[in-house]
Amino acid sequence: MGTKAYGRMVFWEGASLWILGTRPGEGPYTKTKFHAHHAVQVTLSLRGWFTLEDRERQVGGEGEAAAVAPDAEHALAGEGMVAHLYVDPEGAPGRELQRTLFGGPTLVSIPPSRLVDLPARLRAGFESPHRSDQLLTDLGRAILAKLAPGSDRDDRPEARVRRMAAWAAGRLGTPVSLADAAAHVGLSTGRARHLFVEATGLPFRTYVLWRRLMRAAELFSAGSSLTDAAQSAGFSDSSHLSRTFRRMFGITADSLSVM
Repeated sequence: MGTKAYGRMVFWEGASLWILGTRPGEGPYTKTKFHAHHAVQVTLSLRGWFTLEDRERQVGGEGEAAAVAPDAEHALAGEGMVAHLYVDPEGAPGRELQRTLFGGPTLVSIPPSRLVDLPARLRAGFESPHRSDQLLTDLGRAILAKLAPGSDRDDRPEARVRRMAAWAAGRLGTPVSLADAAAHVGLSTGRARHLFVEATGLPFRTYVLWRRLMRAAELFSAGSSLTDAAQSAGFSDSSHLSRTFRRMFGITADSLSVM
């Protein structure tokens, strides 16, 4: 981004909410390069406008909302303030979002009526002098509940895949291998590789990288330096984290100013 974005990130199990924007008069932020990440992304206009595009279509606008499917290439442009809701595609809300939003295209508009007054409440909550992370988290959960009301159905990946994912998530600051994860659940490496891709749609290594990136972003938003966040999340250094962040979000981590 040519203009440094400011905002706030909050995290809870299986999801995170990033409120990012530029201050009035600073102009639009530079359109990102095409990028992809392993999450369902829901983007809401809180002030000004945004556009999301893939290789075939463009959606968005002032007061609009849109969603991107996991691992789908897209680019973002805009001016003002947006909220990005990132949802783990393996969790119940993420699976429900995929079922209800993406019948064909991987980039779709969301009718504003589905969100009622939640975007306005989110902006007011962020701009309030009494703002709290808990308030933003509650509003993020409310948005997710509106968009994925049937997420209590149990169609989770099979138990061994869930155990492999949980084992890896608890060891992000150390080397994590597929062979070790497979041994943890009593599978051969080849069988574990097949089951993991079948259940999640991506290789185990890519899944671990995504979880590391989310952990680093969480630490950075809580006040850690990029170097400390990178090391705690298992990246070799802050440059490695920045390169990965840019590849998955189209911007560098140091282009954000977290309030």
